[in-house]
Amino acid sequence: MRSYPLAAFTSISLALCLTTSCQLNDDPIVIDIEFPTPSAVEATFGGNLDLDNLLNYQNQEIPDYINKDNTGPNGISDAGATLGRVLFYDKNLSVDNTISCSSCHQQSLAFGDADLASTGVAGLTGRHSMRLVNARFGNEISFFWDERAATLEQQTTMPIQDHIEMGFSGADGDPDFTELITKLNDLAYYPELFEFVFGDPEINEDRMQRALAQFIRSIQSFDSRYDEGRAMVNNDNAPFPNFSQEENLGKQLFRAPPQFNNQGQRTGGGLGCQACHSGPEFDIQPNSGNNGIIGVIGGGATDITITRSPSLRDVLNPSGETNGPFMHTGILSTLNDVISHYNNMPESSLNPRLDNRLRPGGNLQRLNMTDDERSALLAFLATLTGSNLYVDERWSDPFPE
Repeated sequence: MRSYPLAAFTSISLALCLTTSCQLNDDPIVIDIEFPTPSAVEATFGGNLDLDNLLNYQNQEIPDYINKDNTGPNGISDAGATLGRVLFYDKNLSVDNTISCSSCHQQSLAFGDADLASTGVAGLTGRHSMRLVNARFGNEISFFWDERAATLEQQTTMPIQDHIEMGFSGADGDPDFTELITKLNDLAYYPELFEFVFGDPEINEDRMQRALAQFIRSIQSFDSRYDEGRAMVNNDNAPFPNFSQEENLGKQLFRAPPQFNNQGQRTGGGLGCQACHSGPEFDIQPNSGNNGIIGVIGGGATDITITRSPSLRDVLNPSGETNGPFMHTGILSTLNDVISHYNNMPESSLNPRLDNRLRPGGNLQRLNMTDDERSALLAFLATLTGSNLYVDERWSDPFPE
């Protein structure tokens, strides 16, 4: 018997000889069975993407103590985030089909990168790739380290149009964004997906931005030990019953403001981390200035434009390892290095954009942490790590291997 692929048929006549019928009549029973032609989405993604049973992006559980949200008018929908997921993982969005958004923002690293600089189609990025986890849950609406994108929507397609990152810049011999639109139209699954989400198959930058932003804002982590403890108490200041004494001390030090003398030396109080990274979201405050890291990857220059940072949630993975190096230069490899930077601000960090909270009385901050305080702060920061983020199908690569 010769076998034919199901996709090659829209209908097939199947002759069946039932034993009783064959004895009474030699004419076979002919049954016409209609087989639908698989859609391009089905043919491309198989069981990894089911448009009839969408994954839940729109109605995820968010703790009632989380109050910050920069979504704006582009609310998350299951359909929109599904399209965003495809765009996020599709290497066809780069000029040579080698780089996707996920190349620099990996699920296994809280959507960050282990490398100091990320690899693009034409070399290495100028800054370390920022973790994207909980990007939605903050008051800051501008994105990138230097806040050059006014919204997350604007940010999503800027790497695509960067000569080094994904290559559709329209400069330096690169094709422009209209050529990417043509390319996506030639991939049969995209007209289907855009029609599914927007009601017609038109592909344009605005729709891509909206879908990508919905997917990125859907990436959330609220199953940490911190969240377990916060659910047991009425406010952030109360000791968490599930914390050790050391972890509760670290939380207290994180939240409480320090006391300084007129030389910038800490004489008491907490460490003041909360002033710029306020919990329970642990996002960066919109009014934050530069944090004293003013170098560039590779050295030899300065960059004082950096005023943003990712959430402090999931700086470590569930095994306690860092989700990549820290700061826009990746110059700090460990959380202990980060704490050392703020404990004793380097003289080179003094610049016109340095946050005033890091120079009390006009002097560079000297926190004078004890070993016990440092250990407690590290223990507390480890409680901000969740587990579901790293394995949830919603944020995984939908393309078959």
